[in-house]
Amino acid sequence: MTLRITVDTDSPTAPYEQLRAQISERARSGALPVGYKLPTVRGLAEELGLAANTVAKAYKSLEADGVIETRGRNGTFVAAAGDAASRLAATAAAAYAGEARRLGLSREEATAAVLDALRAAYGG
Repeated sequence: MTLRITVDTDSPTAPYEQLRAQISERARSGALPVGYKLPTVRGLAEELGLAANTVAKAYKSLEADGVIETRGRNGTFVAAAGDAASRLAATAAAAYAGEARRLGLSREEATAAVLDALRAAYGG
């Protein structure tokens, strides 16, 4: 199995975000199974023609999201991320709902704001 990541240098989306999104989507869909060993930061940077710091930033973000885990010298692996991602999303949603209510937004206004943000984030 290969990682098959592509980075579009002409895209307005930053390379680290393209990398983060592709690995995250593949891990969540199961295309990258739990326990799959990812390339080293330097190895993937070299393969993609990116700076090592760019790959490191993507890996750090993925680790914070619970998508991957670093096991010291053993490497970086796809984690069982579904539960962690769901928990983080639920926490963020609850915080947003509380803030929207505090601001006096109606349920419809709060929902519209979320839908706008999702369209902006996912394109469409």
